[in-house]
Amino acid sequence: PCAREVIKAGIKRCVVAMEDPNPLVNGRGLATLQQAGIEIQTGLLQAEAEKQNEVFLKYICTGLPFVTLKTAMTLDGKLASHTGDSKWITSEPARHWVHQLRDQADAILVGIGTVLADNPRLNTRLNDREGRDPVRLIVDGRLDLPLDSQIATTSKQQSTLVFTSEQADPKRIKRLEKLGLEIMTVDGSADDLNLEQVLQIAAHRKLCSVLVEGGGNINASLFKYNLIDKICWFIAPKIIGGAKAPSPVEGGGFKYMAEAIEIEDLQATFIGPDILVTGYVKKPAYRE
Repeated sequence: PCAREVIKAGIKRCVVAMEDPNPLVNGRGLATLQQAGIEIQTGLLQAEAEKQNEVFLKYICTGLPFVTLKTAMTLDGKLASHTGDSKWITSEPARHWVHQLRDQADAILVGIGTVLADNPRLNTRLNDREGRDPVRLIVDGRLDLPLDSQIATTSKQQSTLVFTSEQADPKRIKRLEKLGLEIMTVDGSADDLNLEQVLQIAAHRKLCSVLVEGGGNINASLFKYNLIDKICWFIAPKIIGGAKAPSPVEGGGFKYMAEAIEIEDLQATFIGPDILVTGYVKKPAYRE
């Protein structure tokens, strides 16, 4: 523990940006320093320190992981063409940036729609070094995950949890488990699984940060139940059109503009030719 080292070093004054909210710590370190006669100042650059520690703060204060939604769309708001083609909306630099994001995440979450449409691997691929693969969380209410999908065939190399409903076929559960997938039944219907319970299970596994790379429906459900903390939203300088082309957030939507989810603390930057917008869902519960 650093408090003992600070005392041992003979330091007379200690400036602390923020206090540790972990109940197991409960201010004991600062109390130890004060008892040793060290002057303590707290709160300097506190907001910056809280942002730097946002994953830990969410996890330790709520028992849920910090959830970041990553999505990409064309300039006219399309996630893919009307035929479902989405390779590639963004540029190579943007895709490399996403793999850096995966490298930092404990888990990556998608719905079965994304698996069926794209057959993704959901691993980390970096050019300059070997990345860390996140645990894969697949939301699949009817257990439609193909046995020959990349997710299924690589499950012994990359840990994978599949969340399903009680409607799932027990025989199919056994077949997927033989491939190395871990199947977990959660509350809710096949079309509307309890996503908060999914995140609770992830937190119980000590998965403190979850990166969402799903489609419009699962994104809508996560927003509906206020389970998103941060967004990383790419906008590609392309126009594809199509009234039936999917968008990043679908579902039923809100009836009135007053109900719209607001994003604050926005920042925008260019990653190659694409615009990356980051921000936070306004007033997450753990910040109130």
